[in-house]
Amino acid sequence: MNLFQGKEVPVQVRWMVRRDFAQVQAIEQACFEFPWTEEEFRQCLQQPNCLCIVAEHAERVVGYVVYETPKNRLLISNIAVDPEFQRRNVARQMVQKLVSKMLYQRRHRIVIEIRETNLPALLCFRALGFRASTVIKNFYEDQSEDAYVLQYRLGKEHVDPVYAPASRTDSRLVG
Repeated sequence: MNLFQGKEVPVQVRWMVRRDFAQVQAIEQACFEFPWTEEEFRQCLQQPNCLCIVAEHAERVVGYVVYETPKNRLLISNIAVDPEFQRRNVARQMVQKLVSKMLYQRRHRIVIEIRETNLPALLCFRALGFRASTVIKNFYEDQSEDAYVLQYRLGKEHVDPVYAPASRTDSRLVG
């Protein structure tokens, strides 16, 4: 039974630190059919433009976002919420933190690629104000699955009609 069923869980969104890594990896393993390996996380986070924030509730990491900062946008590479805390607005609170970072870093949009079969993620990001801009055919090599590219534009009601992905990182969301 989920203690938080039907209730928003307030979280503190902060930078990930080394001691968070085990909890982030556990959430990854619990959420995805094709989880990132520890080595894939490390390689991504060693890149100069790759960052990670976590959502913490009662001294427990309950969600995370890995994102890149190419040019004038933020590219979400990976996002997940612990299954026990899903549908409690944890993802919304993390995305709101990214939006606040956009203002500070003079970025104009947030971009994410989502598997075509990940309906919960598509609905979540649509509710957060993201709009589909394109489809990338056979984006996910593990199953030759297409990806929808969704964008959130700061102060804009439309998305760019042309999009070139910054990476082929598996963007996913559970929560």
